[in-house]
Amino acid sequence: MNLIKSLTRMLAPAKAAGVFALFAASALAQNAMPVIQISADKVVAKMPPTFYGLMTEEINYAYEGGLYGELIRNRAFKADAIQQPIKPEDYDPAKYYPVKLPHGSAPKFWSTVGAAKISLDTNTPLNTALNVSLKLDVSGASKNSPAGIANGGYWGIPVKPNTTYHASFFAKGKHFNGALTVSLESADGKKVYSQAVISGVSGDWEKFETTLTTGSDLTPSKENRLVISTTKNGTFFNHHGTIWLQQVSLMPPTFKDRPNGNRTDIAQLLDDAHPKFLRFPGGNYVEGDYFNERFNWKETVGPVEQRPGHRSCWGYWSTDGFGLPEYLGWCQDHGMEPVLAVFAGYCLKHDVIPAGPKLEPYVQEALEEIEYVTGDASTKWGAQRVKDGYPNPFKLRYVEIGNEDWFDRSGAYDARFAQFFDAIKAKYPQLKIISTVGYEHPEAQQVHSRTPDLVDEHYYRSEEEMEAQSFVYDARDRSNPTKIFVGEWATRVGSPTPNMAGALGDAAWMCCMERNADIVHMHCYAPLFVNVSDLGTGRSMQWKSDLIGYDALNSYGSPSYYAQKIFSEHQGDEVITVSAQNLPTYTWIQNNRTRNGQVQPPRTNEVKSLFYSATRDSASGKIIVKIVNRADAAQEANVEINGVNSIAAEGTATVLKADNRDATNAINDPKHVVPDTEKVTGLGTSFSRSYPPCSITILELSTK
Repeated sequence: MNLIKSLTRMLAPAKAAGVFALFAASALAQNAMPVIQISADKVVAKMPPTFYGLMTEEINYAYEGGLYGELIRNRAFKADAIQQPIKPEDYDPAKYYPVKLPHGSAPKFWSTVGAAKISLDTNTPLNTALNVSLKLDVSGASKNSPAGIANGGYWGIPVKPNTTYHASFFAKGKHFNGALTVSLESADGKKVYSQAVISGVSGDWEKFETTLTTGSDLTPSKENRLVISTTKNGTFFNHHGTIWLQQVSLMPPTFKDRPNGNRTDIAQLLDDAHPKFLRFPGGNYVEGDYFNERFNWKETVGPVEQRPGHRSCWGYWSTDGFGLPEYLGWCQDHGMEPVLAVFAGYCLKHDVIPAGPKLEPYVQEALEEIEYVTGDASTKWGAQRVKDGYPNPFKLRYVEIGNEDWFDRSGAYDARFAQFFDAIKAKYPQLKIISTVGYEHPEAQQVHSRTPDLVDEHYYRSEEEMEAQSFVYDARDRSNPTKIFVGEWATRVGSPTPNMAGALGDAAWMCCMERNADIVHMHCYAPLFVNVSDLGTGRSMQWKSDLIGYDALNSYGSPSYYAQKIFSEHQGDEVITVSAQNLPTYTWIQNNRTRNGQVQPPRTNEVKSLFYSATRDSASGKIIVKIVNRADAAQEANVEINGVNSIAAEGTATVLKADNRDATNAINDPKHVVPDTEKVTGLGTSFSRSYPPCSITILELSTK
């Protein structure tokens, strides 16, 4: 109060009275007890059954070297592909455009063993899709010195005890009549964990398969390699022994033993979070930099050795072993509902197909993709899905047209969206259509000539920005019939995965979305995955603050992952009315703002530091209250509940907290920040509780 008295003496009496009142009100607001008021008998909305979901794309080695089980890097020898961008006027979506590859050079990520010589051979392809092979000259092999090839995987190959790996490859030979030894061994070759001998390589391409089983007396490690080699024991027709290889694969045990399936530890982390939907194939991966680098779903179905692969827009080769069937298998493994994004005629380098006849093939392609997902065996593409191992149609309710089309400065999206909208609604009227142009970018808003069922809004923000906007949906116009899908969002604090500050911003934002689930029907964090093996620019990470991190051997969830997990686990099925008074605030000075290319002066913001939401489980009557204290000090708050007869004195509290905002999890410290659940007492229709600093608390209250 000394500051207020000084200001009062300095200013004219009338003006000072106003200033005194302003400062006094501010001081009282900061010191008054925060109150969370819940009207349990007033239901705002039913909690959408698909509220918490996943978004994914091939970024940060999310599939290749991540979720997808394959352990061999550059298994099809196409990572050296020479980029050939194709412009829209030259691109025919009905044609296949094989990539060009160098001839005679050694392929990336492969090395020689012994006196072997290797090179890429474009004259001896396996098929049209895999239009290159590895040529292996083993003429230098001897009885005591094997010659062959080795692959160290994605920054290592994990070897665990009592584990069976499935190895396979296509091979043909010339002047070679020997046996091949397939071995799983340490990176220096001094330890062999398992090996198998394969014979019968002939002058024609054939597929060879074997299993490699490790013993019990080894320590899990990742500094390992797969080797295919031979020795010269009089088994060559002459000294010019040559072998060609293609689609060299090593698969570990997969989640739920699915063929061509997913890595078990990462999949288990996802399963533990109980996601309800999967948005795929996700973000920029849908579009690609150029038309011939988009996610062309028809080239990702069928046997993996017939999938040509393509360059990811994030700078590395995607084999498309993880293709459309694998996305559906992923959904099946976790009971998720597919949210299908279709290519809509726009690429990241701003090439665009305008609405009209030239866009029609892409519209038909989208209809066929929907048929693949939902059609029965009597349909062309439903029959292909059955052939790919999925006999039953999938439940599909949502289709998204493109991705982030506010970047299309040509203004063509509305007409493109309308063409897709009309065609899909005509054939599949039950489907809900999502527009990628939402309301979070006022400068990019376009008038929709068709009313989308949902708009996709994306938010990547700092902790302060995310907290500052965490009441934005409370003020959103309810008269608009279009609902909201927050298809990508993240508090971008922490690298490679978020720290506790990121989790606090995330939780504040999730409280906002939960309170407003009458208009926000789905949301999913992005990106989902990051390989933390080599964090240099353009290496294993292209985008920081990712939900789940891993290397070749281990994986972990970030504090943000655990925030998502506990929110999803404590969801309820009804959103009930909640409000608050006397919420504490903190001051955030926003620097480095630009507008129209001009740097703006710093702006001071008063941002709330306590956040909340309330839901109910209608079957049990249990009330779920989420309270986030982002402050560095404990904060006491009252909770007042009306609309119920009574609240049991005992309940549970699930708390995610950290000693400071920089606290985080890492590959070598995966459980540094994890939630705890405890019983609490002293509850009722009105109770006070202290919330720890830097904490997320979920209270479960039983009604009587």
